Amino acid sequence: MTAAVSTLRTGHIGLNVTDLDRSLAFYRDALGFEPLGEGKEDGRRFAFLGRDGELVLTLWQQAEGGYTPAAAGLHHLAFTASGIDEVHAHEARLRELGTPFVHDGVVAHGEGTASGGIFFLDPDGTRLEISVPTGAHGAPAPTPNAPTCGFF
Repeated sequence: MTAAVSTLRTGHIGLNVTDLDRSLAFYRDALGFEPLGEGKEDGRRFAFLGRDGELVLTLWQQAEGGYTPAAAGLHHLAFTASGIDEVHAHEARLRELGTPFVHDGVVAHGEGTASGGIFFLDPDGTRLEISVPTGAHGAPAPTPNAPTCGFF
């Protein structure tokens, strides 16, 4: 018997990183994820990160180079905020930490849409987004005729 597809939802995300300590600090300090566990055996370094005890992200130190947008695989990792004020708070914190942004401030997901957010890079260049479904009215849409989150 085949399981119902409607029961599936996204679980945790696993990212390969080049430097576990650097990436762990970024996801903890910049985005507020809690370390849930770590493995630091020779050649097998990893960290489990989450919120309220629930696993959200696993970092695996096994990449030899930074993120490559043109390669098949992860396009970007998006997080949803509770409201536009939370997006702005994350933007301020990320700017304090010197995080590189792809667009200047909050941008809309498309021309005239209410959804939007911020787009930035982690220490290995992985593309990240923090967005909301409403609250970005009037924000610029940097990519004409295509979703902002698709081409950055």
